Amino acid sequence: MNTPTLFSETEKSPKYSFYFSFEKNFDAKLHQRWVNDHWHQAFYIIALYLITIFGIRAYMQTRHPFCLQKPLIVWNVFLAAFSIIGTSRVFPELVHALKKHGFIYSVCNPDYVEIVRVSGFWSVMFSYSKALELGDTIFIVLRKKPFIFLHWYHHITTLLFTWYCHKDHTGPGRWYINMNYFVHSLMYSYYALKAMRFRVPRFLSICITFVQTIQMLLGFYIGYFAYITKRKEGNCRYPDDTALFGHFMFTSYFLLFIWYFYKAYISPPVKTKKED
Repeated sequence: MNTPTLFSETEKSPKYSFYFSFEKNFDAKLHQRWVNDHWHQAFYIIALYLITIFGIRAYMQTRHPFCLQKPLIVWNVFLAAFSIIGTSRVFPELVHALKKHGFIYSVCNPDYVEIVRVSGFWSVMFSYSKALELGDTIFIVLRKKPFIFLHWYHHITTLLFTWYCHKDHTGPGRWYINMNYFVHSLMYSYYALKAMRFRVPRFLSICITFVQTIQMLLGFYIGYFAYITKRKEGNCRYPDDTALFGHFMFTSYFLLFIWYFYKAYISPPVKTKKED
């Protein structure tokens, strides 16, 4: 089936009101070469991460938790600001792709990182930020907060999948990056307010968890759509091994978030029996 609009050479980029110098000088090929040569280092980062967090957790078992309020505020404000700026820089490109070229183009074509320098720069920063965000867990174990499987599993698989996608400049990455930037804008803003000890309504926490769960469902759909389009038409940038990884990851995320939502907001709290 011939789809000439899928890889149109015109009107690739939306009109941004301003450009940063580092966006203008962005070189997509340079970063792709680096990730192609080094993406496997994500395994070393993950190994170091797991050793560190479980080591600190064991060390803290007989010790009082740290407060770390000020560092936690700085950490969450920084990641919230980064995510908000990232959202504002990649979202116009997604809207432009949908309006000018259609849904299939938005899912299958990698021009968001290879041609459009603004969204390209912030797409690369998104990939690198997945390693930085592992620092979330350091605060959890040092403060002796609840440490669940979903937390560290989500971090390590997201890092690995993001770097694996980035080395190929996959088409669905456009959607994955937009969704995750937006969700993290909400999530880290919420964490920042909590760290500042504002009284944040419980309903807001429920809404954020719900949005996270929907993100996983949409992530699976986008990946599956790209996979089917590639099978039918052959012109969708989404390698089969990456698609398989994505299907497994988003399915597991969705199930784990559903379970977390149930345990956190629906299931009645477990009452401890008092001794007579």
